Amino acid sequence: MSHTSPSAPAAVFPLGPFTPSERNPILEPRGDGWESANLYNPAAIVVEDEVVLLYRAHGEDLVSRIGLARSRDGLSFTREAEPVLVPEHDFESAGCEDPRITRIDGTFYLTYTGYDGHRAQLCLATSSDLHAWEKHGPLFPQFNTWGTLPYGPDGPWSKAGVIWPEPIDGVYVMYFGEGAIYVATSTDLLHWTPCAQDRPIHRPSADPSRFDATLVEIGAPPVATAEGLLVLLINGAVAQSPHEVDYRCGQLALAQSDPTRVLAHTDVPWLRPATRAETEGLVPSVTFVEGLVHFHGRWLAYYGQADTRLAVAIHDPALDSYRPHG
Repeated sequence: MSHTSPSAPAAVFPLGPFTPSERNPILEPRGDGWESANLYNPAAIVVEDEVVLLYRAHGEDLVSRIGLARSRDGLSFTREAEPVLVPEHDFESAGCEDPRITRIDGTFYLTYTGYDGHRAQLCLATSSDLHAWEKHGPLFPQFNTWGTLPYGPDGPWSKAGVIWPEPIDGVYVMYFGEGAIYVATSTDLLHWTPCAQDRPIHRPSADPSRFDATLVEIGAPPVATAEGLLVLLINGAVAQSPHEVDYRCGQLALAQSDPTRVLAHTDVPWLRPATRAETEGLVPSVTFVEGLVHFHGRWLAYYGQADTRLAVAIHDPALDSYRPHG
């Protein structure tokens, strides 16, 4: 398959190392309204020399909404007072959750989870200005990304979508999934055709000693390497008990010439719960990444801490002597 190269600087695989910022957390709950209880799982994108975060938040009602914050240095953010995406339909009545974002030809494509209190569905919204969003509804209403695993939801369930912004042989590619990871394709970026439900491209390791033994989930949108790879940040988890799950962050490498083929994955997480902010919160022991940008020469990975606060980890290629091996 032929491919084109994006304008962003080439990454390497594995990407990193990343060091959590000493200024973490970068955003915390505030006030007594829609973001007073918990902040987590931010999408990130660079717009006009600013980092823009679209983050999930909720108040005491536990109904998630998507807020917007901007930063000129990637660390200090100014938040808008009101959310930019809120529940409006039955399929999202209990929350608009877990955004990821990609910009293509001047349009922002935001994937998010619509949750009705019982069922999660991967949804799509588009905007030209990050404020006025047109919702296109659930993308895969009959799909269950847990379907090949002996646990998880029995009925349709889908979350976590990231879009590669360059067409490959005339089609766009989306990676999606919680439980296992799948791929979908589209010619218009609005209507997506998933691969077969019994053919995920990546599954949990099933090794109880591994950080991804119980589930894998898409993290941030992919970036390209000079060697023709796509690098995906993913989230992995291992169940410590029926009510305790430890979330850590890993990476996948896929062939850009065949974006359905996983060539390598990291065996050791590049980010794990370490601080009190990450081990105590709404959901303890969580570092969960959904945003990655290249900004002012550094890679900035934005993540949630224990589903309560937002943080950033930094990779500066100019300072690090790290080189991937093997």
